Amino acid sequence: MIRLPRLTNRNWTIGIGLSVLIAILVTAGFAGADVSPGNVGYDSSFVFVRLKYEMPTGLQTGFFRQDIKWAHDYPRAEQNLTKILGEVSLLKVAQGPNGGNVLALDDPELFKFPFAYMAEPGFWFPTDDEVEGLRAYLRKGGFVIFDDFTADHWYNFTAQMERVLPGLRPIELDIAHPVFQSFFETTTLEMAPMYGPPPTFWGYFEDNDQQKRLLALANYENDIGEYWEYSDTGWFPIDLTNDAYKFGVNYVIYSLTH
Repeated sequence: MIRLPRLTNRNWTIGIGLSVLIAILVTAGFAGADVSPGNVGYDSSFVFVRLKYEMPTGLQTGFFRQDIKWAHDYPRAEQNLTKILGEVSLLKVAQGPNGGNVLALDDPELFKFPFAYMAEPGFWFPTDDEVEGLRAYLRKGGFVIFDDFTADHWYNFTAQMERVLPGLRPIELDIAHPVFQSFFETTTLEMAPMYGPPPTFWGYFEDNDQQKRLLALANYENDIGEYWEYSDTGWFPIDLTNDAYKFGVNYVIYSLTH
């Protein structure tokens, strides 16, 4: 188990300052420093899949180097989450060298894996082939988590999802939905603000019917991947990183059972 120090109020203040530094470093391109996939083949084990996408010219530059938005928190986020998954559940987890696989939305390999994760969908501008690929993946049983976006990035996210799932709309989720109870019993959806406004959780359902299958979930105004990535550094309070792990584990178990 990853052991995390319990932080005092003073350390929490320090942690906030360091998290600001992390955000600056990510913007500068540190998250995109090494994005070699190192993918593993399918053998019935659970594999964390990170979705990659191309960005329009002009949106790819950080302060010092290329800023690869889909790779934010990669690979430490999935390395840490899959380690936790293997320790708290009976899942057989295939981590590979980078905690999981990196796949494009129109890659046929994607259909072998029921769970996928996308960072920074505010910068996601899929091609028609990628739109069709993701639509087929979701319609055939895949489940996608969208994470790490804020403010007006919402409008690009919903515009692209309208292309992927025409006619479906995002519906705000509450604590009663099974996705929050699939392994750990979640008692609240309240989390400390990552970007300022309180985080909210939104879902896309078959036929816009909350009694039917949840196809995709968006962690809006939140970045649980950041908490996974830095959970073993002491830069965030243990309560926050633990909550982020609980959400992550619940998402994975839900994707495998619904």
